[in-house]
Amino acid sequence: MKRLGIVYHPDYLLHVPPFEHPESPERLLAIMDRLESRKLLEKMAPITPEYADEGDVLAVHDRKYLNRLEMACRRGDLTLDSGDTYLNRHSYNVALLSAGGAIAGAKAVAEGAAERAFCAIRPPGHHASRDIGMGFCLLNNVAIAAKYLQARHDVGKVLIVDWDVHHGNGTQNVFLEDPSVFFFSIHEHPTFIYPGTGRRWEIGKGKGEGTTLNVPMSPGSGDEEYRVAFEQTLLPAAERFRPEFILVSAGFDGHADDPLADIRLTYEGYRFMTRAVVGMAERFCGGKLVSVLEGGYEISSLTSCIEIHVRELLGE
Repeated sequence: MKRLGIVYHPDYLLHVPPFEHPESPERLLAIMDRLESRKLLEKMAPITPEYADEGDVLAVHDRKYLNRLEMACRRGDLTLDSGDTYLNRHSYNVALLSAGGAIAGAKAVAEGAAERAFCAIRPPGHHASRDIGMGFCLLNNVAIAAKYLQARHDVGKVLIVDWDVHHGNGTQNVFLEDPSVFFFSIHEHPTFIYPGTGRRWEIGKGKGEGTTLNVPMSPGSGDEEYRVAFEQTLLPAAERFRPEFILVSAGFDGHADDPLADIRLTYEGYRFMTRAVVGMAERFCGGKLVSVLEGGYEISSLTSCIEIHVRELLGE
């Protein structure tokens, strides 16, 4: 058994923006080219995704929203709900395949076909809530994978670590009152950074109070600030929660070269964060870890970050 599985499908490239847009197929092409050129793909077990089952999607999203998304693609609408979230006629099926990719990675690790998995999927998902698509996201891939693990593999407690530079508001909303899923998000947060949520006092509601943990970071924050947050905030929270499975919303748009925000992470910052979540997985849940691609829009820094991320997941 190879330690790390890789989820990818060429149909992810069919979700093409109808206008200039930072979330484009070129991101995924560049990632796969980098992994192949560095001879990393040959060290990974390929995992072929299938379209997510409707039941798994409806565990997270409302039926009316799913129908609305499908009809918008059939009509040829260019955007959904907000002008930044584009569509084409393939987008509904690709979104189902993207959610299916997160499920496939989770399934492979849950069943022991791989120790860990990296899901090179798109469109991203962590801004998509139950009844709305936003922030380039159509279906919430990580949330769907978490619900799938609980429903199909008897996983009790899931930790989601979201280090995309933008707050994972959709994932937070899905699990706001769910004590079985701990959502941790570290993100930039002045008031003008999208989506404007993720304040420290957002800690969950009802039975889920205390299982949402937000660490907003000021513009200019970098490796040292993130290291302190992981060591002093995330790790103690994971110790208390004792997850059975870890999912990572792995955005790489916090790198200093990325144009969409003002966090100043370096490659070493991403190396540290990857090592940290691998260490938590080994300590708390038998190594069960699945990383799901979210943001990252400057191709050179994105591909370099992914290479570092994958090497750490491989244990190199």
